Amino acid sequence: MARQALIAPSILSADFARLAEEAAAVGGPDGADWLHVDVMDAHFVPNLTLGLPVVKSLRKATEIPLDCHLMIENPDRWAIGYAEAGAYNVTVHAEAAGDPVKIAKDLRAAGAKAGLSVKPGTPLESYVDVLKHYDTLLVMSVEPGFGGQSFMPEVLDKVRTARRLVDTGHLTLVVEIDGGINADTVEQAAEAGVDCFVAGSAVYDGKDPGKAVRALRRQVLDARR
Repeated sequence: MARQALIAPSILSADFARLAEEAAAVGGPDGADWLHVDVMDAHFVPNLTLGLPVVKSLRKATEIPLDCHLMIENPDRWAIGYAEAGAYNVTVHAEAAGDPVKIAKDLRAAGAKAGLSVKPGTPLESYVDVLKHYDTLLVMSVEPGFGGQSFMPEVLDKVRTARRLVDTGHLTLVVEIDGGINADTVEQAAEAGVDCFVAGSAVYDGKDPGKAVRALRRQVLDARR
C-alpha cells in the first residue's frame, strides 16, 4: 500500500458542549481525513469519556469519517454497535479482545473498517497473524486513557516493523499513531512510516483547528521528501 498522509483530529481535546461545531472546524476540502473518537469506559482505562449515543449524534452532524477508538473492556460485545452506528473505522485493543479475528470479521460484515490497537508495552510480533484480518493498526505512543501526554518515541520501532510488513505485502493496512502528536513529533512518526496521525491538543488547543490540520499534513509530506 502507498503511504498516506491522513490527519485525524481527536475530539477528546474538543469542547464537548460544541461537538458539531468542533467537527465543522476541521472539515472542508483540505480538512480532516478522519475524526478520531476516543471511547473510554473507566475500566480498561481509568478515564470515562463518551459512548454510543454521542457517536450516533455526531454521525448525523458531520460527513467526516468517524474513527472510533474503543478503550473498553469486552469489545467483543460492544464494538459491533459502533459499526452499525455508521463509524468508518472501529478500533479495539488487542489487550482487551477475547477473539480479535472474530471481531474484525464482525466489524467488516457490519460495514466498517476494523482496527487493532496496541499499548506502548505490547509487542507487535504477537499479533502479526491477527493483523491480516484488520484494516488499521493503531500504535499507541502514550499510555491510553488521557489526552495531553508526552510522545513516547520508543514505540516507533513498532511502526517501522509494521511499515516493513505492509511494504513487503505481508499486511494490507493503514498504520496509525495516537498520542502526543504535534508539530514537534509528527515528522518523526512520518519518517518511521505512519499513514494516519491522531492529534488532539495540537489541533484543538489553538484558535484555528482547520489551519492546524493543514499544517500537520504539510509537515508529514515535507518529512517524506
